[in-house]
Order: sequence, then C-alpha cells, then structure tokens
Amino acid sequence: MAEKSFDILVIGGGIIGTATALSLQNSSKLNILLIEAEKKLAFHQTGNNSGVIHSGLYYKPGSLKAKNCTDGRELLYNFCAEQNIPHQKCGKIVVATNESELNALDELYKRGIANGLNGIKKLSANEIKNYEPHTTGIAGIFVPQTGIVDYSKVTDAYAKLFLEAGGYLETCCKFLSLNNANGELIAITTKGEFKTKFLVNCGGLYCDRIAKLCGVNPGLQVVPFRGEYYKLKKEKEYLVKNLIYPVPDPRFPFLGVHFTRMIKGGVEAGPNAVLAFKREGYTKKDFSVSDLSQMFFYAGFWKMASKYYKMGFGEFYRSFSKKAFVSALQKLIPEIQEEDIEVGGAGVRAQALEPDGKLVDDFRIVESNKMVHVLNAPSPAATASLSIGRTIAEIVKKNFDTRSTRV
Repeated sequence: MAEKSFDILVIGGGIIGTATALSLQNSSKLNILLIEAEKKLAFHQTGNNSGVIHSGLYYKPGSLKAKNCTDGRELLYNFCAEQNIPHQKCGKIVVATNESELNALDELYKRGIANGLNGIKKLSANEIKNYEPHTTGIAGIFVPQTGIVDYSKVTDAYAKLFLEAGGYLETCCKFLSLNNANGELIAITTKGEFKTKFLVNCGGLYCDRIAKLCGVNPGLQVVPFRGEYYKLKKEKEYLVKNLIYPVPDPRFPFLGVHFTRMIKGGVEAGPNAVLAFKREGYTKKDFSVSDLSQMFFYAGFWKMASKYYKMGFGEFYRSFSKKAFVSALQKLIPEIQEEDIEVGGAGVRAQALEPDGKLVDDFRIVESNKMVHVLNAPSPAATASLSIGRTIAEIVKKNFDTRSTRV
C-alpha cells in the first residue's frame, strides 16, 4: 500500500473495529485505515463468540449496554437481512431451577420490560416445556428478540463494505507505539509508520496496553477469562430446540453455562468463566509470564480475588471436571449425561478490572486528545456493534479538526 498518511487510524479488526471503520467511512469523506495484528479479521473475541444476538434483557436500563444492545440488535437484524447473512430470530428461555432464583428472575423480567422487549413473557413450569420439552424448571421467561448468527461473517461483511466505500485495510499489522510530531500522530507498526490525524483504539484484549502506548492512563486493566465449551453429540442435539439460559448471578458479568443452537449447526453447552494465564489463553496449557506478572502486580486483581475466590475455584474445578460441568448442565436438562457431550471450542473475554477490584460491567469508551479508546466492550458488544460503531463515529466527528478536512 503506497498510502502512508490518513485522517483516521482504527486499531483492531474485530467486530467493533470494523463496525467503527465502516460507520466512519460511510459518514465522511475521510481517508481511513483499519489495522489488524493477525492475518485475518475476527481472529480473537469475535471469531470465538457463541453467535448469540442478545436481546438486551440483562442490562441496567439507561446503561450503555442497554441502549446500544437494543438499538444495535435491530440494526444487526436489518444488516444481516440486507447482506444475506444467515441468521435466525429464534428466541430463548431463561429458567429458574430453585426458589432462591425467583427474585432475580422477576428482576430480569422487569429489566426486559424497561428495555422495550415487547412480547417477553413469564413461564410456568409447565409452559417451559412448550418451548424446550427436555428442560426442567420452576419458572421461566421467554424472550422473543434473541437470535443466532455467525459473527465472523458479519465482520467480514463490515470490512467488505468498508473497503468498497474507499477504506484501507492492513492485516498482519501490529501496533507498536505512537509518536506525536507537528500536530500529527505517527503510529509505529510492524508494517512501518502511518501518519494520522486521529486514532481509534478498538484493541480488545490489548486495549489497555494500546492506551498506555498512546500515553493515556486507562484507569483499569484487562484480565482475561477463558470460556470453555462442550458440544452436544449429534444424536443428542434434539434435547435443545433453541437457546436455554440459567438465571445469572447478579454479582458477576457472566451468564452461566447455557445451551446455544448455532447458526452453522450443532449445539454448544457452556461457557464457564475461568481465569486465563495468557491474554490469548485458549487452552489450559497456554501461559505467559509477562501477562501473569502484569496481572499479579495489579492491586485490583488481588482485591477481586479476595472477594470472588470461591467462585474462581469453582470455575477452575469445573474446567478440569467434566462431571462437574455436566452437573451444572443437568440443572437445566436433567437427562444430560457425560457421554452426551464432547469437548468444543473456547474463547477469551477481555474483562476490564478497576483498581478497587470491581469488574467493569458497562461499556467504557474514553476520549483523549485526538484519540478514542474502547476500554471495555464485552458481551453484548457483538450484538451492539453497529450502534457502538456509530457512537464512536459521532465522538470522532465531534472532535475531528474540520478546519482542514471536511467531515
């Protein structure tokens, strides 16, 4: 690529980076470069996503997650229809399996109503069987807006449209550092230097480190959690019609092990949420001394560990014990047995952690001088990608120097 000077540089070729680049390209006359460290887009969080189009049920009304998920969900459904991307709005059920979960289930229902989920309805124990005949619970919720899709295909479609609109893309291009000279930012990468007037950090698992390389204190640190999946054997897929979720523990930003029918076929069971020993730690053997050192020297990590160590040990035990994993699944489908499932894939979630040990629950987008940094964008970020992309584009356009370039 001969071009070395751009108006905007977007770091990160996941679904948020590509959605942001596309939104910027469609709403401006600017030269935009999207860079990705890996050889292909959607290589990490996006490509290992379970493929659920989330409804917006779980999120506090008025939060960035709630607004962007409900807006982004409909934008995504429309986009998939327009681009002929396979998807289904199949709905899901959330199931309470004991009395202690009923209050949390009722709170979820109220949040769903507050977040505009028309058609959401409460289910009795018998009514649960109408949606999922093999599921057992004492009460439930049916959420019609939930769906399934392949987010790698969505990301590829974003990128294709971005390029067709005049954007530039560089893969195998890792961001290394940033210099500031004569009012311009100079991004140092493994493919050389790129000048830019504005930078957008959508670095996912490395967003906090990228912010520091740009001279910005992120005020948090990414802690990687691995989500491990099993999958139902072909002859047992009949046990699940669509999506089945437990009532989540409100203390954690994780949804618990659940069943997900996938758009490309098959049924996943999981994930758990186990601390990973490497930011790209997709297997139990993956280990990074530098990643671990950074985590262990972060005060927020130990404060989190002191509060949630019991939950952490439970997740580790379930990671190494198929029997324990199946036991969790049996709360939803009692007839599931160990021989009915086999090892599936895994993903790593970039979970932002505050210095006080608090897990950042909402999206976090931080503005800086000539920069925007996306510092926390876990689930439902994929669902909300078009909405988040538009939000970031508006921030960029608001701060961009329009005296020299027309937006």
